Amino acid sequence: MSNVFRDLLKKVGSGNHTCESLTRGEAAIATKMMLLGEATPAQIGAFMIAHRIKRPTGEELAGMLDGYNELGAKLKAVAFDRPVMVLGIPYDGRTRIAPISPITALLLASAGQPVVMHGGDRLPTKYGLPLVEVWQGLGVDWTRLPLEATQRVFEKTGIGFVYAPKHFPLTNSLWEYRDQLGKRPPFATMELIWCPYAGDSHIVAGYVHPPTEAMFQKALSLHGVTKFTTVKGLEGSCDLPRDRTAIIGLGGTSARDNQGLIPIERLHLAPREYGFTSQNTPLVTTAELINQIQATLAGERSEMTQSVLWNAGFYLWLSGICQDMQAGIMKAEELISRGLVAQKLQEISQTITSISEPTFQPV
Repeated sequence: MSNVFRDLLKKVGSGNHTCESLTRGEAAIATKMMLLGEATPAQIGAFMIAHRIKRPTGEELAGMLDGYNELGAKLKAVAFDRPVMVLGIPYDGRTRIAPISPITALLLASAGQPVVMHGGDRLPTKYGLPLVEVWQGLGVDWTRLPLEATQRVFEKTGIGFVYAPKHFPLTNSLWEYRDQLGKRPPFATMELIWCPYAGDSHIVAGYVHPPTEAMFQKALSLHGVTKFTTVKGLEGSCDLPRDRTAIIGLGGTSARDNQGLIPIERLHLAPREYGFTSQNTPLVTTAELINQIQATLAGERSEMTQSVLWNAGFYLWLSGICQDMQAGIMKAEELISRGLVAQKLQEISQTITSISEPTFQPV
């Protein structure tokens, strides 16, 4: 048993009236001790549920990020023309609405905006459809690549996927606790703003509950991150909804405020104002989703096409490639109709195949 960890557990687990929040340094120590197995299973489980009940602070999330940054894997910096867009999406997947972000990533990369995604397999507490399975269905298997190979794919194609079970295996032991507890611990919140890329980046993080955005703002401000965007998105992702106005926060629009926080500028986007219907694409089966994506990339018009154009229009504007949303929507239509997005998918698949194939030397 670790007495150091026990003292940290006592701070967060002492009840509503006497519990205390951890400092950034304490949160970093607790995170590393859990990842490294220096705390006992009883201590780790107790900490996770107590911390969830207490609710994390932005400072604690900053400390947890410190722990991940020290022990976790990162793709190396690449001399791209634009900051890499890092899409933060819940690791426990989707169960109700079709994920659009893989197509968004392909569209962005086709237009010259590099993208990094990260995640794992079907994980608790939702055990929903993870992005890595969507990519596999499209012929791109990130799960078998070591980090060095992923780096090469990223440098060549502009898209990289940090597959946590392989690239950051220290996190694997924590998933069993999440399953047994049946609730997301604060780690699940922190993962949305984790940046597994060592170069200039723009973090995009989805969320469900408004207080989460304030925690993101505090944690990222403490880390000196000035380029970030928050999205009240579908199932906590950064996919923009079509059944309601999209609520977006643009970070770093001006100097820090008197509390030292990076300011957030509020942006509201109504799909109907851009000619889109108010209906999200439901998630039925993985096979059907893959068929819908492939049809969309082939230029067929559908409800999914509307979701794709709606999201791509925003992200092409956000990246600075297009001057406004309408121009972004038109650019996305052009990229799809010219077959450039489908070509990007093929390029990634072929690059992974070429990297994975053994090289035989003549005798």
